[in-house]
Amino acid sequence: MARILVVDDDQGMREFMEIMLTKEGYDVTSAEGPAKAINLCSKKDFDLVITDLKMPKIDGIEFLKTIKDQRPETIVILITAYASGETAINAMKEGAFDYVEKGGSNEELKQIIRSALINKGLVEEKNQLKVTMEETVFCNMIGSNREMLKVYEIIKKVADTPANILILGESGTGKELVARAIHDNSSRAKMPIVVINCGGIPENLLESELFGYMKGSFTGAYADKPGLFEMARGGTIFLDEIGELPTALQVKLLRVVQEKTFRRIGGAENIKGDVRIISATNQNLLEKVKEGKFREDLYFRLNVIPIHMPPLRERKEDIPLLTKHFIEKYAREFNKEVRTISSYAMELLMDYAFPGNIRELENIIERSVAMESSNIILPENLLFSTLTNFNVEIPDKGINLNEELEKIEKKFIEKALQKAKGSKTRAGELLHVTFDSLRYRIEKLGIE
Repeated sequence: MARILVVDDDQGMREFMEIMLTKEGYDVTSAEGPAKAINLCSKKDFDLVITDLKMPKIDGIEFLKTIKDQRPETIVILITAYASGETAINAMKEGAFDYVEKGGSNEELKQIIRSALINKGLVEEKNQLKVTMEETVFCNMIGSNREMLKVYEIIKKVADTPANILILGESGTGKELVARAIHDNSSRAKMPIVVINCGGIPENLLESELFGYMKGSFTGAYADKPGLFEMARGGTIFLDEIGELPTALQVKLLRVVQEKTFRRIGGAENIKGDVRIISATNQNLLEKVKEGKFREDLYFRLNVIPIHMPPLRERKEDIPLLTKHFIEKYAREFNKEVRTISSYAMELLMDYAFPGNIRELENIIERSVAMESSNIILPENLLFSTLTNFNVEIPDKGINLNEELEKIEKKFIEKALQKAKGSKTRAGELLHVTFDSLRYRIEKLGIE
């Protein structure tokens, strides 16, 4: 049974916390001030200390320093009505696990306590966490979402078949990882997998890249050159963004798919090509077929087995797992001590739509770890590209710029207040404005 010490000069708060945490199955002790708490900690080993930030004589930060000097292994969580980025950074630098705003959700506090106790290294929970992570990682893909588990199963079933596969999904969902997982789980794994982005190479060069060319076939062709299909013989070729393939090349690719042969530019001989073809697109290929922009026969040849990658907004339960993975990755890469993410920062991630999917989440965490000066990622170091796809149209009659900007400002403030559960202090932190500035804007814009 985990031992918890609650420190608060408010008797009502102490009693409430004792009752709530005892019901959760913890051994709870309380103290009305830092002096008594320090005395208790010298006599008894507590797994976790929950302390108010603002108390008479000794504040929470000073108390935190004392506890960490006395009992370095004890985890400390701060509770404050005046949470701020600066306060949090100071607390984390001194070794606090996290901070919670007074008046926040009880469930949020319970979850932070559970996370803290797991971090402390309780054997059963550590082993359970290891099992969970092993179950949710497959060929460098991370996720326990139901749709992702289906993707894993499809990969296992089709990897060693010769069937062509079409991977569908938005940009940043991990389509190349799926292609590599299929290759690595097949009998072709010892042979090469060749990746080409059909939209990233100019049309006049794409054919020579795919099929190669003979010496003298065009200006600059000073020697024979094998194409990617030759390089991939016996292995796999991954055609990313297949929807960008020019119509003329669609005809030539169809021949490769049907006859398993191709010719170099300027060549007269057919070259046998034992190649597994995996394609991917973020477009609706069926719509392109209807519009006459993609050959129907090629579409059905490539789409023997479709695999759909869900966007991150539809698998939000995977965000904590992915976030943990990226924090560990970039903490090692940047030689930083960042170990985790604050509950408020995670709340922001969970509420974000991620138009760039997993790639965007990774970029956000990479920036955050690089910028973070404490051992935990804080909300102010999360940089979202909320307006990346923000398109506007100006009608012929024009617009009132001030009115339009006020509408946008009002929406952001309302969203921040909603996330902060009505707390203007917390909303101001989310928007990086002072309390007085936020209050002025609320009154000016008539926000209730």
